[in-house]
Amino acid sequence: MSYYKILGFQKEPFSTSPDPDFFYLSKEHEAALTNILIELRLKRGLSVILGDVGTGKTTLSRKLIQELKNREDCIFHMVLDPSFENPTSFLNSFSKNFGIAPADFEKEPVLAELRESLERFLFQKAAVENKTVILIVDEAQKLNDSSLEILRVLLNYETNEFKLLQLVLLGQLELQEKINGIANFFDRISYKGKLAALGYDETKEMISFRISQAGYRAGMDLFLEEALEAIYHYTGGYPRPVTMLCHRALKELLLKNKLVVDAHIIEGLIAEDVKTGWQRRNQLLQKNSYLS
Repeated sequence: MSYYKILGFQKEPFSTSPDPDFFYLSKEHEAALTNILIELRLKRGLSVILGDVGTGKTTLSRKLIQELKNREDCIFHMVLDPSFENPTSFLNSFSKNFGIAPADFEKEPVLAELRESLERFLFQKAAVENKTVILIVDEAQKLNDSSLEILRVLLNYETNEFKLLQLVLLGQLELQEKINGIANFFDRISYKGKLAALGYDETKEMISFRISQAGYRAGMDLFLEEALEAIYHYTGGYPRPVTMLCHRALKELLLKNKLVVDAHIIEGLIAEDVKTGWQRRNQLLQKNSYLS
């Protein structure tokens, strides 16, 4: 039997998979999601979400997709790894994913032909059929200059009222510097969002939310306040490290045959990280201050 069922859960509460049902909407995440949906509805073109590793960008993208699935007027695709060698391979992948690749697959795709077929597709779907065509790019910091140029050109396709393609980029902080250096791309950003780590209260709420979503109904709290404080101090409120530490804490709860996660359990896990050198780089400061 899985550990979470022994503890009274119906599902694993602290999986690191980007399940939108377990996505805790902090004020920043909710604002980002709401703004993106508004931009998409108005067909304004380009939205960019930045955030450090572990701040919830990928899960936010899955929550966005969950919302879009409920809308019959949306056609969307998500790129998980935008590492393309050249513009032709990028556009060829783009076209195939939207079902508009050239019919002759034995023929080497030509950039100009791909652009023309894509422009016709966007005009037909967005202008004629009144659909919203959306491309979501995760890990967007991996986009090279040629791919960004392709996206800039695609954003030029428009009617007098709206953009034919809606583009959502989610990337790490280095994406900002890359975009800032391309003025004619930067100027096309309609919404700029940035995700940060959670505060202490939101960290507690996130842990409580995930426990509840997993079906835990017992009247007893699984994490003591002292444990929550230790978790926040060590992780800095970054959602992914919080989730991983909580998962380890629940396993330790069973191994030590305890009823609740206390500070001692968390301190033991932190000490193990420190001893083995597995702590994240940006946790070094927290670790040093915590153990001093």
